[in-house]
Amino acid sequence: MLRRRSSLPSPLGRRLARDRFLQFGLVLVAAVLLAAAFAPWLAPHDPYSGDLRGAYLQDPGGAYLLGTDSQGRDVLSRVIYGARISISVGLISQSVAVLLGVTLGLLAGYYQRWVDALVMRLADITLAFPTLLLLIAVAAAVKPSLPVIFLVIGIVGWAAMARIVRSQVLALKRSEFVLAAQALGSRDGRILFRHLLPNVQAQVIIAATLGIGGAIMAEAALSFVGLGAQPPTPSWGAMVADGRDLLRVAPWVSFAPGIAIGIAVLGFNLVGDILREVYDPRLRTER
Repeated sequence: MLRRRSSLPSPLGRRLARDRFLQFGLVLVAAVLLAAAFAPWLAPHDPYSGDLRGAYLQDPGGAYLLGTDSQGRDVLSRVIYGARISISVGLISQSVAVLLGVTLGLLAGYYQRWVDALVMRLADITLAFPTLLLLIAVAAAVKPSLPVIFLVIGIVGWAAMARIVRSQVLALKRSEFVLAAQALGSRDGRILFRHLLPNVQAQVIIAATLGIGGAIMAEAALSFVGLGAQPPTPSWGAMVADGRDLLRVAPWVSFAPGIAIGIAVLGFNLVGDILREVYDPRLRTER
């Protein structure tokens, strides 16, 4: 017999219908994703080459809506293409952090004892260092490149994810469904990935969403100091660095990518905060 689907909207759907902050956050995220996906069609000029007619540091307006930089390149086009770098860094680095953090968090929470002690001490060591300084140290030790940045940010971000998953597994380990699976002779791998993992995925999604904003900021900071995307790749952090000496004569060179960073981070943080309120019963509020 076919089950009739409930006509009641999900908690997230109800929240989306009435929460203006969630709607605003989704609009910001959608704008950044669309800019990254359709950059070749949205960018009015080539983001890599300057104007041969010598349009250096041209004021915003006319053919260059956000002006040009010191090399005559269209700032708007470079901001649009820069969304690709930021979104790639956010998604790939958080995928690495989720893969490492979830796996180690599941193992630490389920087996405890020496496994828990080892994983948590590694997490404590990772979290003991300021994140930006640790990123700079690791990135400086190897040749700067985008794949390296993806991995570095993801590896540095695994610790927080592992602690979240571990705490959830410790709370669920003595649940009836886990004890029943153990009594039926289910293997540890099946219990971990078929029973425990689905029950922590909401917290993982929330942490990953919030982590994307942090990854975007981390990439921008690394690019600002020259350890991220290398020229002429359009990166928001590198663009801010290029315009820091021109703030008095051409502030748009730094302001435009800086505002883009703020929009992207704000959008993902708003969505992550709302998801946390919706799916965490301790923070859920009725409005």
